[in-house]
Amino acid sequence: MNLVFPHTFVPWFRSVAPYIHAYKGDTFVVAMAGEGIAAGKLNAFVQDLAIMHAMGIKLVLVHGFRPQVNEQLKAKGHPARFSHGIRITDAVALDCAQEAAGQLRFEIEAAFSQGLPNTPMANATVRVVSGNFLTARPVGVVDGIDFQHSGVVRKVDGMAIRRALDTGAVVLLSPFGFSPTGEAFNLTMEDVATSTAIALQADKLLFLTEIPGIRENPDDPDSPIDTEMSLAEAERLLASLPAPHQPTDTAFYLQHCIKACRAGVERSHILPFSVDGALLMEVYTHDGIGTMIVDEKLESLREATADDVGGILQLIEPFERDGTLVKRSRTEIERDISYYTVIEHDGVIFGCAALYPYPEARTGEMAALTISPQVQGQGDGERILKRIEQRAKAMGLESIFVLTTRTMHWFIKRGFQQVDPDWLPEARKRKYDWDRRSQVLVKRLT
Repeated sequence: MNLVFPHTFVPWFRSVAPYIHAYKGDTFVVAMAGEGIAAGKLNAFVQDLAIMHAMGIKLVLVHGFRPQVNEQLKAKGHPARFSHGIRITDAVALDCAQEAAGQLRFEIEAAFSQGLPNTPMANATVRVVSGNFLTARPVGVVDGIDFQHSGVVRKVDGMAIRRALDTGAVVLLSPFGFSPTGEAFNLTMEDVATSTAIALQADKLLFLTEIPGIRENPDDPDSPIDTEMSLAEAERLLASLPAPHQPTDTAFYLQHCIKACRAGVERSHILPFSVDGALLMEVYTHDGIGTMIVDEKLESLREATADDVGGILQLIEPFERDGTLVKRSRTEIERDISYYTVIEHDGVIFGCAALYPYPEARTGEMAALTISPQVQGQGDGERILKRIEQRAKAMGLESIFVLTTRTMHWFIKRGFQQVDPDWLPEARKRKYDWDRRSQVLVKRLT
């Protein structure tokens, strides 16, 4: 019997809700390397896609088939040949690719048709649509190498794919395209996924790959994954890397993510198929699990507006409940919203603080400084403090002060000094709660 623990499940489910709302109706192109299917990840992957589909996301699924084609070639005693990271597709390889694609399409459609009780597919109804959505042209001869039946995407029938998505179906694309004369070309999964995302101006392009993402130091296999890169950062990194020859090379998927972002796809992702639930973690959690590349940083530090009241209330409520913060009503926050600064990431507020000026004393109170537990330790508190200091200076204030019962050391480390409550401006002193016995700390602004 599965046990549900409300004290962990309910806060977790509530934390996911903003992403469910944000992505409802969005279009995602999801590409899974054939290696992931060969590793037995297909059923779990399809279950996660079905959950996302139920959340209102429009999905285009592109599958790869490198190992499957290699297996077919091996069975026929024919060598697999590659150059420039692309398969050289002779007549035998083309037949093997067609066989592998047909078998994989069958397996994927069967996986989406599951409905076993007590599984994520129970009560799921997911229709899968595929077709000749891709027009292709030959790669041709490159550096003296004839790629024969290997091709690149010439055109994606975005309108037809949109019509299929609008009926509620998942669109399945194999890495095959056809010329206007009916000739078939073997394409790469990466080319198909990137071209389709661009044609649809998709909200996300996600690659489930052999690599865990882009490491902060690509030369160090133990360095942490860079969870978010701006397009400019990604372009600089790509320029410093050697040309990729295989999918495990850092530049291999990175080049496609950059191409998509340059062409208007808002975000592109590289994440590992080896981690169960990687797709859900990447989409529905703050930091994700792989690398996300965006045209500009999604996190913004800005002054609050009336639309932020609900997000601020949700953020500070747990801290009010445990006594860290003084309770504030919705009416108070609505009234004072112009005093607030927030940190927003992808439409969700993860930090806030307010600055209440006392111009007659040339000081201001920083209140309700809050950082979500999900992102604590990442420097957002310092960023908000710096913005509050900038706002105070712009008002001509010479200092800011805080009242705290639990976080005194955090402020002292950042230049605040403790003073007696009698230091407070007269207007603030009258509202001081002597029962709460908050510490008063002041920082001079230079």
